[in-house]
Amino acid sequence: MALALYGHPFSSYTQKALIALYENSIPFEFREVGPEAPEHGAEVQRRSPVGKFPVLVDGTRSVAEASIIIEYLQMNHPGPVRLIPEDPAAALEVRFMDRFFDLYVMDGMQIAVEAALGRVAMTREDGLALATERLERAYGWLDGYLGTRTWAAGEVYSMADCAASTALFYADWTYRIPEHFAGVRAYRARLLARPSYARAVDEARQFRHFFPLGAPDRD
Repeated sequence: MALALYGHPFSSYTQKALIALYENSIPFEFREVGPEAPEHGAEVQRRSPVGKFPVLVDGTRSVAEASIIIEYLQMNHPGPVRLIPEDPAAALEVRFMDRFFDLYVMDGMQIAVEAALGRVAMTREDGLALATERLERAYGWLDGYLGTRTWAAGEVYSMADCAASTALFYADWTYRIPEHFAGVRAYRARLLARPSYARAVDEARQFRHFFPLGAPDRD
């Protein structure tokens, strides 16, 4: 039975899981969650602990959370691109950077989105100001951390770069990476040039009008 991934093409965490599937050319069926397919949303509600996508279905097993999906794919559907290193110390660094991008970049950006949508008790302007403050700090740390690295955890593409792809993509739309963080800007460009993420970006272009802060005319 083929794998199935429930999610939405414009969802950052759906894209994170898609990158892993595309990197290793793993066959799967994409089941888009939306009003045109209410049964897919019902399946996500049933299979996810909190009713959120992405959710990967493999036979009778359901796997939630993008990072766990990537780990599961490597364990059960391995391919030529190993996204979590075999060496424990190297794997720990990959997992740390995966958390950094999810918790300090993506979540830092998300407060501006939540404010724009009226989901938190602050104005749109205050949400954007807080996101800018958080992202400025994250960009600064990342710029120093990257140094001469090609990828987030060194010279080998990993799960951390899957996380970085979507986090920096939407973060830059929220608060554009300043020019003085040249390392972060160059790293984001490398991520966008990676065929697996370029494919995910292209598949989501038609949904850009949904970005509540206004999608820029680039990328």
